Amino acid sequence: MANWHCIRQCGACCHLDPTRYPALVEYLTLEELELYLSLIGEDGWCVKFNRITRTCSIYPDRPRFCRFEPGVFQDMYCLAPEDFNNFTTEICQQQISGVYGDFSLEMQNFNRAIVSESDEYKHVTLD
Repeated sequence: MANWHCIRQCGACCHLDPTRYPALVEYLTLEELELYLSLIGEDGWCVKFNRITRTCSIYPDRPRFCRFEPGVFQDMYCLAPEDFNNFTTEICQQQISGVYGDFSLEMQNFNRAIVSESDEYKHVTLD
């Protein structure tokens, strides 16, 4: 089982491309869809994402659709909490691959973090 967590200064999810996600209308309210579309800059990146520091300027107040949290995914996608880790791992791998490439530093960092998280749990012994 994957143990998903966000990789700092990746930002692949901040590359917004509504043509890659035609089902957005099924998951977002009309207001959220309007907000999503308003955040897309001319270069396809979120206007709130700083490409130099690779940080989000509204992170604490980011919209619901930017939150990778079990409750949000359960609400938006009817995803069972026990499926959250595997689902978000796949989403991140697809997004990182599409934005940076399969062999990018970002993909390597993400995959290494997922493996090291899994290994950490495999080596725990109970006394």
